[in-house]
Amino acid sequence: MDQQRILDLDREQLAALRGSALTRAVAAAEGRTMIAEVFAERAALSPHPDGRGVHNAELMAAFGADIVILNLIERAWDGERLTLPGLGTFRSFADLAGAIGCPVGVNLEPGDVPEIRRAAPEHAKRLVDMGAALLCITANPGTGGSYDAMARVTGEVRAGVGADAAVWSGKMHHAGHPERVTTARLTALVDAGADGVVMPLPGTLPGVTRELAAEAVAAVQDAGAVVMGAIGTSQEGAHVNVVPQLALNAKEAGFDAHHFGDSYIPGMCDPEVMDAYSVAIRGRRHTWNRMALSGRRAV
Repeated sequence: MDQQRILDLDREQLAALRGSALTRAVAAAEGRTMIAEVFAERAALSPHPDGRGVHNAELMAAFGADIVILNLIERAWDGERLTLPGLGTFRSFADLAGAIGCPVGVNLEPGDVPEIRRAAPEHAKRLVDMGAALLCITANPGTGGSYDAMARVTGEVRAGVGADAAVWSGKMHHAGHPERVTTARLTALVDAGADGVVMPLPGTLPGVTRELAAEAVAAVQDAGAVVMGAIGTSQEGAHVNVVPQLALNAKEAGFDAHHFGDSYIPGMCDPEVMDAYSVAIRGRRHTWNRMALSGRRAV
C-alpha cells in the first residue's frame, strides 16, 4: 500500500498521527505540510477572566495547520498535566491533539533553559510517553544554541526515545549564536539521529539563499530525513503579499514542511499569512479541506 499523505487525513486520523508515521506522512505529501508554532500558555483570543475563549493552537488548526508545536512548554506543563487557557487541563498531549484535531509537538532546547524545556533524554521520553507527536530540538532567541550542541543532544534524545519517535532538529534563526547555516551542519543532525531537519526559509535569514536551500534540502533528503523550512524572524507577521514569494521559493527548493513562528499576535503567527502561504503551496482545495474537516465521520 502507498504511504498515506498527511494532507489526505481527516481530523481524527490526523490527531492520532505521531512518531515515524508522522514523518513518513509528511514526506509523502510532497511539500504540502503546514506547521504552526504557538506559545503554550497563550490564548490571544481568550479575553475572558474565567479563561473561556480560543487558544492559539485551536486557531492555527482552524486556519489549516497540519501540526501544532508548543513553544515555552514550561509555562503550561508541570510534568504531569497541560493547562492551556481557553482549552482547559489535559493529562496527555494525545488528549490535546484530539481536542484540536491535529498532532501536537513540543520544542526542546540544548543549553541554559528551564529544565523542563531542556533537550534531555528523560524529558523527551516523558513527552513521547504522554503522546507528543513530534520533538523539535531547536533554540529560542538569545539562548546561544549552536549546531554542535544540537547534534550532541539530538543523539542523546534519539537514544532515549528509541527509533520510532519523530525527532526533528535544527535552527529557525541564529538564536544568539551567529554561525552560518551550512549543508554539513544540517546533515550532521541526520547523522546524530534526526529524522527531520529544521532550517530557515530562503528570504528569512541573511545568507540563506535559494541556492543554499536547494543544496541543503537535497543533501538532507538523500541522507534519509525530511526538511522543515522555518519562518522564525517575525515575518510570520509580514504583509500577506510577501508570502507567495517565500512559499514558492520554498516549494522550488524542495522543503517537505513549512513552519510558521509564534511572533505576531502574542504567541502565534498571523492566521491570514498562514492561509495565504497554504493557498500558494497546496491550492484552495487542500487548504479548505484541512480547514473544514471535522473529526469522526460516518462510514
